[in-house]
Amino acid sequence: MDLVPVLEEPLKKALGPATAKVMAEHLGLHTVGDLLHHYPRRYEERGQLTHLADLPMDEHVTVVAQVADARLHTFASSRAPRGKGQRLEVTITDGSGRLQLVFFGNGVHKPHKDLLPGTRAMFSGKVSVFNHRLQLAHPAYELLRGDGDEAAESVDSWAGALIPIYPATAKLESWKIAKSVQTVLPSAQEAVDPLPDSLRDGRGLVSLPEALLKIHRPHTKADIHDARARLKWDEAFVLQVALARRRHADAQLPAVARVARADGMLTAFDAKLPFTLTEGQQKVSKEIFDDLATEHPMHRLLQGEVGSGKTMVALRAMLAVVDAGGQAAMLAPTEVLAQQHHRSVTEMMGELAEGGMLGGAEHSTKVVLLTGSMGAAARRQALLDLVTGEAGIVIGTHALIEDKVQFHDLGLVVVDEQHRFGVEQRDALRGKGKQPPHLLVMTATPIPRTVAMTVFGDLETSVLDQLPAGRSPIASHVVPAADKPHFLARAWERVREEVENGHQAYVVCPRIGDDADDADAKKTKKKSPEDEAEKRPPLAVLDIADHLAQGPLRGLRVEILHGRMQPDDKDAVMRRFAAGETDVLVATTVIEVGVNVPNATAMVIMDADRFGVSQLHQLRGRVGRGSAAGLCLLVTEMPEASPARQRLNAVSSTLDGFELSRIDLEQRREGDVLGQAQSGVRSSLRMLAVIDDEEIIAEAREEATAVVVADPALEQLPGLRTALDALLDEEREQYLEKG
Repeated sequence: MDLVPVLEEPLKKALGPATAKVMAEHLGLHTVGDLLHHYPRRYEERGQLTHLADLPMDEHVTVVAQVADARLHTFASSRAPRGKGQRLEVTITDGSGRLQLVFFGNGVHKPHKDLLPGTRAMFSGKVSVFNHRLQLAHPAYELLRGDGDEAAESVDSWAGALIPIYPATAKLESWKIAKSVQTVLPSAQEAVDPLPDSLRDGRGLVSLPEALLKIHRPHTKADIHDARARLKWDEAFVLQVALARRRHADAQLPAVARVARADGMLTAFDAKLPFTLTEGQQKVSKEIFDDLATEHPMHRLLQGEVGSGKTMVALRAMLAVVDAGGQAAMLAPTEVLAQQHHRSVTEMMGELAEGGMLGGAEHSTKVVLLTGSMGAAARRQALLDLVTGEAGIVIGTHALIEDKVQFHDLGLVVVDEQHRFGVEQRDALRGKGKQPPHLLVMTATPIPRTVAMTVFGDLETSVLDQLPAGRSPIASHVVPAADKPHFLARAWERVREEVENGHQAYVVCPRIGDDADDADAKKTKKKSPEDEAEKRPPLAVLDIADHLAQGPLRGLRVEILHGRMQPDDKDAVMRRFAAGETDVLVATTVIEVGVNVPNATAMVIMDADRFGVSQLHQLRGRVGRGSAAGLCLLVTEMPEASPARQRLNAVSSTLDGFELSRIDLEQRREGDVLGQAQSGVRSSLRMLAVIDDEEIIAEAREEATAVVVADPALEQLPGLRTALDALLDEEREQYLEKG
């Protein structure tokens, strides 16, 4: 992890410009240290080969196997009309299965000489299917000879008995990476150890140089185990130290304590609630009020299932701050959602939201909306209400962040659906308070405990896991449209039945279907079709709406909603749907977050396999919000055995968002938990598996907190400081600044 000068040496110098260029472009590796931290994905044993039976389609694989058979065929083709075309077919085996290799044209001569029956080699290529059989076309290969000096050298360069298999690319096979690693491996001795000696000894961990040596050149499985245990600790610990320092720094910031008045708006609001708060809502509210009463800024993550009443908890927190003389701002990711929050907050508050108006309650305030598409006059008035303090609550999109927006005394920022906001946007809003305002981040995406400790490790976490009384269960089913077309016909009949019973339905599509959309689709062609279903463009709102209105749902009131419509048009469509004037709303995922229409009981998600697990769970949460049961139908053309279908089966089998978020994480495999999308830098978690290593992360968090409390500036631990600098380049430091 730590880059001392010898590890900072550019690969260009160590390996030559050509190899260094490929490593930089395809693997993001630039220095000797980067390459030493590019760990093997797995190891092959000479005697025990990879399972050819389990090869994944369309992936770049490296296998070790023995040649069973090699045959040269000649054939006629347009290029070689006289039957002079040549094709070499080689069958390899590993005991678990067989795999065909195929070489064409002039490329057959060398493999024909090399790959004799009985020869052992490593083969690398992309798995494809031809005539219903798996094959590798023109794979790269490296012979593993078993006798003579050359053999000894070959065997030696493959690290004794265990062959490291590296995450590779078409341009750079695993064994070429292995040879490059061998070249720079002596530099590992120079790595400065980031862990405090006491911690390393106490946990029986090997030193960093030893771990790097053992991970790349293990002689036994125990070597691999020792190296992994050590490198996992590094990743977990350095990350948790970064978060602990962040929490420590936040605790030193000043903030205005905001304590609600006993006879203020919060009391009046609670008195007129037509229902009692759930135990969970009361408990979480208490945690928030306790935080608001302290003189350093609250940093709290509120996670709760769709419909668990997060908005109610946030509104009570905002009222408490307004009672205490401050202002509260709620940041929503889209205009549709900001408008909806504004509507529901003013409805819930009633006369309490009519500050300065005739008929307003004695303790009341103004609730203003601020979005990018507002007219100039309304905008001017909203800005004036904010700067004078007339408006205690403002709800808006990122328009709130613009320089022109000034607050009288900003005390609380509530961010809805945190993953949709960049760090800079949150920071800009925080900067509008005279002192740092308190911060409440809300998400309906359930986050497993380990991810919360890793990604949101600088936020205290509150969880709402009870649904309010009166919420109905949602039945979910997969509709295999390709295998059983009559199931899809039945799905539209079910939608009709719901409408006939006085309810409404959503139909969700992955694409809009206008020209701009199609141009985008052409630009981003999918490279690896899972099967025919993947090759066609995703189903589009405009096409499906026409098809339904003229076909299966003829006679029903069908409307469309998507992100490229004008804000006023979107709002009008949502109002009509909420008022029950539309039967079926055909939409993109703009309805994913926060849209609340209790009368909508059915949802059909077209091409459901194109959405992620969490997104499907979010979408499904839009139905069953009233007293009638909800129905969610996941339509797909994917074949039964495909990973996409397994994902949909998982979603249909459970309503537990936390369980689904685990499945989602497991399926994303090596995706970086810190989110490359947010940070734009290479994955920092190479060894740590966030789901499997929950214990390590929890222990590392405890150790890190203790280290930072004892030595906030890490003056006694220069190695750890260096490692932090390496982990937290500018962008990642920014990304960790969730607050």
